[in-house]
Amino acid sequence: MSQRSKCGDDHPATVSFTAMENGTAADYQLLERYEAGYAAALPGRVVAALERLTDSLAGYQVTRLEHSLQTAARARLDGADSDWIVAALVHDLGDELAPYNHGEVGAAILAPYVRAEVVWVVRHHGLFQNYYYAHHLGGEQHARDRFREHPHYQSCVDFCARWDQPSFDPAGPMDQLASFVDDLDEVFTRNAWSQLDADSDP
Repeated sequence: MSQRSKCGDDHPATVSFTAMENGTAADYQLLERYEAGYAAALPGRVVAALERLTDSLAGYQVTRLEHSLQTAARARLDGADSDWIVAALVHDLGDELAPYNHGEVGAAILAPYVRAEVVWVVRHHGLFQNYYYAHHLGGEQHARDRFREHPHYQSCVDFCARWDQPSFDPAGPMDQLASFVDDLDEVFTRNAWSQLDADSDP
């Protein structure tokens, strides 16, 4: 039987412990039920996080949300599957809290749900984007070449060239966020890690 808080039955059940080492089987079964429900609500939290990108990183002609919507719209127009469409939508989601390694955040969000190729591309897309601008700032334009022999190298080149780097255009294709809800639901309600490749290289 699950525990109830001391505040009464109107409040959610809580565990009995204050240190994890003291938890019981019943405590952890309770938490597992809560965690399953929390994980199932992930698509809605991703939408809320994307909506916050309207306030991210000034200077471009589009907001970070509009950039994300346009990148995903281009993937959709190319006939990409849900893994790629969702990856294109969330690839910059880490900008808010991880401006210098935002690709790692996007990759971590996707990793339990999509195939390894897609995770690798999102993780490395920031470095591959250097090709388009780093030389103007004294940086290494060809930094991506260190991965030239990697099996997902060309996929990352294509992700940046076809979808990411041209998607700062206020006149470009840009689908509404609501139009991606089915894709988000399809990806983020999968059983975690069920898409893991046998030869994965995250």
